[in-house]
Amino acid sequence: MPGSHLRRTGTWANHLNTRSTFSSSLHINVSQRRWASRASTAEDDSKISIGPRKVREGEEDEKDSGIVYYGPISSTVKKVKLLSLSTCCLSVSLGPVITFMTSPDMNVILKGAVASSVIFLSATTTAALHWFVSPYIHKLKWKPGSDSFEVEMMSWLATYIPRTIKFSDIRPPETNRPFVTFKANGNFYFVDTEHCHNKALLARLTPKKATHDSAFKNL
Repeated sequence: MPGSHLRRTGTWANHLNTRSTFSSSLHINVSQRRWASRASTAEDDSKISIGPRKVREGEEDEKDSGIVYYGPISSTVKKVKLLSLSTCCLSVSLGPVITFMTSPDMNVILKGAVASSVIFLSATTTAALHWFVSPYIHKLKWKPGSDSFEVEMMSWLATYIPRTIKFSDIRPPETNRPFVTFKANGNFYFVDTEHCHNKALLARLTPKKATHDSAFKNL
């Protein structure tokens, strides 16, 4: 009887050890899967990609209703703009300090000229980038039958600004500025026609000069 009791006790202990090992392995596997999923998500967010970002399941489904166009390089434009702003801030804040500390024997007037040149070059580059990408439409919302639509533009601080535009305010751009599709209320806008799949909307966003001239003569 004592031997039988010991055998049963040993069997039960082995069973408990097996279950404990299995539970530990299962917990480790689940933790590894969660970590891999988070790492994959972080990696996808940090990549510079061309094309609209995929909306995760159950995320902003109601908010995104009515969106008919995404800017294909919207995330890239924002990242480049943030990089340019960061470089400009560093140049303005650290440029004069580095200039005056690295060359102690240089004339003070010459140091000021060098520091001013660095700040001016950085600010000019940032301003030129903003001028170049300011017409870019990052997101467009429109409901068929509506006489207006909403767009998301980017400010010089790389923040999104919503604007409501009426179709009646759209005019041909009549400018040599690159990447401009139409003009409305004194502002230029750009839509990538290859990624705008709603042809009816695209036709209303790309008016022809002859059409507006004829309409103006008939008034």
